[in-house]
Amino acid sequence: MLSAQEAATKTQELYDCLARRRPMIDNFDRYYEGEQPLKYASKEWAKFHKERYKGFSDNWCAVVIDALNERLRVSGLQVGSEPDDAERQLWDDWQRNDMDAQSSQGFLQTIGSTRSAVIVWGDENDEPVYTWEHPSQVYVEYSAEFVAKPLYAIKAWQDDKREYATLYTDEQVFKWQRPLPMEGIKDGRTSSGLYVNAAGFSATGSWEPRQGEGDDTWPLSHPLGELPVVEIQNRPRLKRGPISDISGVMAMQDAINLLWAYLFGAADHASFPARVIMGQEPPKVPMLDKDGQKIGEKAIDIEELRQGRMLWLTGDKSSIDQFDSAKLDVFTDVIDININHVAAQSRTPAHYFIANKGMSNLNGETLKATETPLVKKGGEFQLYSSNGLAKIFRLGAKVRGNNALADSIGPHSIQWADMEIRSEAQRSDALIKMKQMGYPMRHLLKMNGHSPNEIDTIMKQIEAEQAADPLYAAEQAVRRGADYEPDLTV
Repeated sequence: MLSAQEAATKTQELYDCLARRRPMIDNFDRYYEGEQPLKYASKEWAKFHKERYKGFSDNWCAVVIDALNERLRVSGLQVGSEPDDAERQLWDDWQRNDMDAQSSQGFLQTIGSTRSAVIVWGDENDEPVYTWEHPSQVYVEYSAEFVAKPLYAIKAWQDDKREYATLYTDEQVFKWQRPLPMEGIKDGRTSSGLYVNAAGFSATGSWEPRQGEGDDTWPLSHPLGELPVVEIQNRPRLKRGPISDISGVMAMQDAINLLWAYLFGAADHASFPARVIMGQEPPKVPMLDKDGQKIGEKAIDIEELRQGRMLWLTGDKSSIDQFDSAKLDVFTDVIDININHVAAQSRTPAHYFIANKGMSNLNGETLKATETPLVKKGGEFQLYSSNGLAKIFRLGAKVRGNNALADSIGPHSIQWADMEIRSEAQRSDALIKMKQMGYPMRHLLKMNGHSPNEIDTIMKQIEAEQAADPLYAAEQAVRRGADYEPDLTV
């Protein structure tokens, strides 16, 4: 149990950690959205062109993240061999909280930004409430000795006037607020992009208690017995924490953008053949007075000659030469190589990148083989995130007061939809062969991506059809060794 002073100090400590993380998260988000700075240009080139191509991006970071995210979907929860009503209720809670959509957003954020978090709470009816949170607003602190054990968590956000923070522990919830440290700050960032960190605040951050709507005490207590904030991490590493799937792609993305800018510059200035007049001064015409007497000369308007398709050559040694147009494929060939490197580094199938011309003549089996690295990467994501997802369901069971069910939920309880992309014909053929091998119908329906509730519904429909079929009833009776005469009257 923390005192108010201890809680305020811990809140500020975690807030500082969150503020230090925000620039990294913001950078990952900008690269996913295609808001990438133009890098690597020389000072001379950048002086004339950098601002010109500032808003352009050939964004492949989004392809890398979306390719994996579109294959990730939680399809159900199953603790025992047969789901009971309590398990079905937890899956209904998942769907009632729109977690199919929330998890899709959360997985995308986790893949791109290293992590995201889910806050679990109960409403006035003691039903679980799940909210998936952005990593720039939530920070979770873990034990230094037992790195898998979360100790505290904070969520921090702001409106136009105040900054808010909520500190979560195993037993308590402290809600805080304070005036903004500076006007114009949004999520710790000025309008010009500079990050600031509560300069001038005390060690406790000058946080004042905040009582939310419906709160009857401060701080709030909760009966869950563990931190109600669950962090979902993307392929965490020992000691160094989770990684982003685009952390190794961003440098190549910068190179691709710069090469496109170089190509545009070359196309602007040298994409067409250019003719040049050699051995002659610029042509001039005489200037006459009112009596027709020559009083001087003036240069011919070159633009007027160009529009009139005229050329005036008077020098004895005058000649016309031509500069050929620039070869832009020099740039596009290198861009294609860079994009192939992005595919290899991120384990994204090469045919996801339209620049890969060599994939057009490959058959379906070969294309499927190229997706194996992506499927393996998805398996790693499921391996590391299943524990966090199981904790979400476990906390949901505790909100409902079912601690026995909560204790039995583990990573093995999370069911994932098949990541392999198959045609309906391929999937049906595989399921028929498995049925012929003796696999039970429930397992086949699970393999087909149905949730436990959908499986129950389908099984009841199958049983109803079988019960209405007199031939099936006769067959079952014969198998039981009973005398049976079906009623075949219509």
